Amino acid sequence: MDARDTDLKKELDATLHARRDLGEEYESALVDSFLEKVDQRIDGTVERRVRRQLAEQQLQTARDSRSPRVTDSWAERFGFGIVSLVLAIPLSAIGGSVARLPGLLVAWAGIVGVNVVQAIRTDPNLFGRRGSARTSDWDD
Repeated sequence: MDARDTDLKKELDATLHARRDLGEEYESALVDSFLEKVDQRIDGTVERRVRRQLAEQQLQTARDSRSPRVTDSWAERFGFGIVSLVLAIPLSAIGGSVARLPGLLVAWAGIVGVNVVQAIRTDPNLFGRRGSARTSDWDD
């Protein structure tokens, strides 16, 4: 039993004892006084719970704001892929014409590297990092 419950029980016992001593004419005032104490107890409990809930929500919000969020939609990822392929054409032409096969390989290595970095940025678990299983794009 909680100390506050013990206090409330003592209050009830005192109220019942006072009712016996004072008689029925004070019963209404005694009951009202006891109910006021119960109301204050309930209000205090509710207030503590609300404050605790608000503090937990603020803490969660603070944690969420510090952690990186993936805000890229499927359309943004698709657009990045299209732009990457469009830019691959002139980069391949320049790399192939200047340094032949090694230039072409370097250009494509850069294109693939940029796309891998973008993929990891948008989905850190893509290549099995951090021990989590990859989730489907349909889960978004």
